[in-house]
Amino acid sequence: MTPHSEPLAPPRDLSHHFTRATKNRQASAIKMFYKFFQIPGIGNLAGGLPNVSLFPFDTLEAQIAKPERWDPTPNESGTGAPSASHITVPKTNSEADPLKKIDLSTGLQYGTAEGYPPLRSFIRQFTRNHLHPHVPYLDGPEVILTCGSTDGFHKTIEMLMEPWVPDRDPVEARPGMLCEVFVYMNAPDTARPKGAQMVPVEVDAEGMLVHGKGGLQDVLENWDPRNGARPRLMYSVTMGHNPTGGVLSVKRRKDIYQLCCEYDVIIVEDDPYWYLQYPSAAEEEAKSRELPFSIREHYKPTKSSGYEFLDSLVPSFLSMDVQGRVIRLDTFSKTIAPGCRLGWITAQPAFIERLLRITETTTQQPSGFVQTMVAEAIMGPQPPAATRSFLSLSRTEQQSFEGWQTDGWVRWLSGLRGVYERRMNTMASLLDEHAYQLKQSTPVADQDTEWGVISKTKLMSFDWPRGGMFIWLQVHFESHPLFNARGTTYPLLDGPLMSKALMVHLTKTPYKVLAAPGTIFCANESVLAERGWRFFRLCFAAEEDEAVGPSATRFGEGVQRFWRIKKVETIEKLVDELN
Repeated sequence: MTPHSEPLAPPRDLSHHFTRATKNRQASAIKMFYKFFQIPGIGNLAGGLPNVSLFPFDTLEAQIAKPERWDPTPNESGTGAPSASHITVPKTNSEADPLKKIDLSTGLQYGTAEGYPPLRSFIRQFTRNHLHPHVPYLDGPEVILTCGSTDGFHKTIEMLMEPWVPDRDPVEARPGMLCEVFVYMNAPDTARPKGAQMVPVEVDAEGMLVHGKGGLQDVLENWDPRNGARPRLMYSVTMGHNPTGGVLSVKRRKDIYQLCCEYDVIIVEDDPYWYLQYPSAAEEEAKSRELPFSIREHYKPTKSSGYEFLDSLVPSFLSMDVQGRVIRLDTFSKTIAPGCRLGWITAQPAFIERLLRITETTTQQPSGFVQTMVAEAIMGPQPPAATRSFLSLSRTEQQSFEGWQTDGWVRWLSGLRGVYERRMNTMASLLDEHAYQLKQSTPVADQDTEWGVISKTKLMSFDWPRGGMFIWLQVHFESHPLFNARGTTYPLLDGPLMSKALMVHLTKTPYKVLAAPGTIFCANESVLAERGWRFFRLCFAAEEDEAVGPSATRFGEGVQRFWRIKKVETIEKLVDELN
């Protein structure tokens, strides 16, 4: 049998990871009534639902960008014109016009915790058939809508992590969470209140290391139970890692996945930047630094998504998840807007069912306003036949409807990648121009004027990000003339002090740029003390297109000027401002 024809096994039963509270959760008695609300002509005297006619909104309307607004990469010819169309979400669904498939009467009412049916079914279809067309366990994964990835991660922690209390519980029972040494700060901040300890794993430019000192294998094989329970949960932003910008290769993913299977670790894959993978980064980096470059063979998916753009992306851990131990967090924060607070979780059905029980008694569902507008935005005009088919189904059947057209949404995503890739290339190339300080020595004699020696001091270094929204930049403070100099109000101008001084210095005129200090991305205090102060995270996404280049230039010039500070008092004054 070929790999494609081998029967798939069901996902493994991993319910032993559930907390006691998660195991004890029952289906919401109120939500169970909702299936009866859909019976035509039913006199609903059971639900505590306000009457639709009393909603103070008759429609929701917006001007929305067309999918073709932005040019994708490689940089194809195109206008990138600000094309737009007008959308309206009506109060009720008119049978005379089947294209009015989304309405306020259902979107703004109490609904099921899985999410608004048209949007949920679109996301489910898009996820299963296009984002992850080959998830190698029987019947594939399920999805549930969330109020963004932070909400999704919080519910995942609630499901899997038993609280640990120092004065009550033995040290051996303390839970741990594996993560990169530099990590998106919300994840540790969510797990620590449960009593969890962060267990950092070393990284390189690609992402989490598997082998070697501090790699995942080293951490798991040599775990000392006196430090707590061996971690059974791993958190990672695997595409365009926040803050380092790495993208895990397929080979690295397979090695990590095998270790997680061996040590029974659940993988929480948080991927808000999955669509923002930059195929030009390696070549442009080589050109900028005059280094050799060879084109690598592109990954070929086991099963095509149906779209060249999606097939070109490094796939999720889901693509190799034979055991069903991957919980993937997705969000519309980076593809529509952070303030919409809308995302979804993809995982094996048993996980989704428990997350549904948690959702029923917490957030209940994402905002109906947001769900209806996002549904109109990402689904776009649909063929009348598809809409009629959807409307003819029961509410339960609508959840699994797979007749939606996804072309417009994929085109929008490819255009977004094009915008951010061009921004990344602009910022990275300008930072390369300021990475070294050149200084010509003064000749000691007139006859030596033609022979002045030029010294080259390395000020900063970074890898061009292969994805995401950030450049993770290391500043070489040890080459500064005042590094570890004796202070007047501080004993020593050490690395942490110099880092604080540089951050404040960069906010001054004429530089006026703000960079995120690496200290806020450290997995624990040890990483913070050893190296966090050496790094800054620069975002090329937030500013307007025309401001990215000037901001990068001002940052580089500010670093250059900082190296010309000769007085200890100047550094100390900058630190005092921050303190």
